[in-house]
This record gives sequence, C-alpha cells and structure tokens, in this order.
Amino acid sequence: MLSFIVQNGKLQRQEKIVPTLKPGWALARVRLAGICNTDIEILRGYHDFHGTPGHEFVGEVVECADRTWIGGRVVGEINIACKGLGRQATCGTCRRGNPTHCEHRRVLGIIAHNGAFAEYLTLPVCNLHKVPDEVSDERAVFTEPLAAACEILEQVDVSEHEAVAVLGDGKLAQLIARVLRAAGPRVTMFGKHADKLALARKAGIATIKVTREGRGALKAKKRWTMAVEATGSPEGLQQALAMLAPRGTLVLKSTFHGAAQVETWPIVVKEINVIGSRCGPFRPALAMLRSGKVDPRALISRTFPLGEAAAAIRYAQEPGVLKVLLKP
Repeated sequence: MLSFIVQNGKLQRQEKIVPTLKPGWALARVRLAGICNTDIEILRGYHDFHGTPGHEFVGEVVECADRTWIGGRVVGEINIACKGLGRQATCGTCRRGNPTHCEHRRVLGIIAHNGAFAEYLTLPVCNLHKVPDEVSDERAVFTEPLAAACEILEQVDVSEHEAVAVLGDGKLAQLIARVLRAAGPRVTMFGKHADKLALARKAGIATIKVTREGRGALKAKKRWTMAVEATGSPEGLQQALAMLAPRGTLVLKSTFHGAAQVETWPIVVKEINVIGSRCGPFRPALAMLRSGKVDPRALISRTFPLGEAAAAIRYAQEPGVLKVLLKP
C-alpha cells in the first residue's frame, strides 16, 4: 500500500505491506484523511514520531473477525488503551475510567501507531464508530477534531457563562466556536485573519480582529469569565490570561512543539481555573454532524490525492488555509 512517513522533518513516500490484524482489530481503507496542526508539529519534532502521521479519517472496514463491521463506514478514536491492546491486566488510569490517558496508550499517527496518511490503517474495534448514512465523508472526516471541541462541554458547565471568548481563527478554533454557540452562550472569536473571521460570522459567531495596536486594548475592553485558547501559538496563553476576569476559566487547546513563556502570578492572584483539553467524545460529535447543528464543510480549503501528501502539508501551512484533506 501507499503510505507516507515522517523523515527528517518531511513527509516521505513509502510503499508498505498492508498491516496484518491482531485479534479484536479491524483493517480500514481510508476514504478521506484530514491534515491537522498536530501533524505539522510532528514534522517539527512533536512527540519525536517517525511513523505514518494522520489521525483524522473516515474509512471503510475491509477486514475484521466480526463481519458485521465489514463494508461499513467508520471513524475511529485515536487513543489505543489497555482494552484495545488486549492487556489482561488494565492500568490504573483505565480502571479509573480514563482510557484516553492509559499508561500504555498508543495514539493513531502520533505515538507508536501508524496513522491515516496511507491507503489502509488498523484500529481496535472498540475504537470504531459507525458513520450515519446521512453524514457524508466530507463531514465525517471532521469527527475527531469536532469531538475535541465537544470535550470542552464535558469539562466545563458552559451554562454558567453568558459569553465565551475563543482565541484563534484556525480549524480547531472554528469548530470550538460552533460547538459552544450550539450549546448556548454568546461566542466571540478573536483572530488575525479577515477571511477566517468572515467565515465564523457566516456561522453566527461574533468576531474581533486582533491587530498589533488592538492587542493590548483587549485587556480593557472586557473581562471574560471563560476563554478558550486555540491560537496554536505560544503567545496565545499570555493573551488569554490577560483577558480573563478573576476566577475565570481558561481552557487550553493549543499543542505545539516548544515552550510557552508566561508569567504565572496572574493565575495565582486572579485565581484562574486552567483546564487542559485534548481528545473528546465521538458520539456527541457524530450527533452534531447528523443533526446539522455543526456543518464543517465550509472549512475545507482543498483536497489532494494521497500521492501528493507532501505538497498538501506544505499547502496546509500557507496563510489563509484551513482544512486540507487527502484522498487515497
């Protein structure tokens, strides 16, 4: 099969043997794969991963011991925990009901397991979710990042907040803003790119353009009780802290290779509640896609053939580009 691997900070084409199945696993043919900022950070050294990246996908099961899965369209949770690994003795984290933080976990396309920038991939059946017939491939491929946005609703009671600030106007920030708006509070997106902010306004989201002159004014304009940092840059954390009211809630979504420099005293003095937020539940995400509460197709900038994956990931880093897809 055709696949791509990370090598010397670039995607390199590689022909591989189609992976063999472990008991309780399924082989899926990738129908569409999405390029995420995490994939770009992997090329910069994030998690020191050298396999096949890609963790956003929709596929079709072509081999599985449980034949009820064969031929069905699926999406897959990316964290492979004790149950999926077939471990007889589960770790303490899994026993506490937190398999996404399994002590032995592998992560599709990120940690010790080859991902979706290939014609085929494997996952445990327990990680798979069937895609409703009403949900197209172009929408289903957003399930994983949309689930990450839905995780915020699992972690924070947003009904306690009349208004929420979303910092960033990229792919994940756009999904987060749409999910939060569907949940009830007023949402304002702070971003630097006029075209991306216009896209958010079409979805009913208020926007404020952040300029060099206006960045400092954010402190005085409003004291927010909740902010979601999804800028993908080290500067976003400090900016979000400056906007929050005392005892406000800060949800961190950005992942990047490197460190963020930030003064910690405002967290202590203002008693800020800081929440790290990563992967989320697939069922609510699929339900949102099925109901049409969130339609992410407007975020698709371009679809490349899988064979042009290297060009696709370069394009994904160009200014103004949102979601880039790969089609085997």
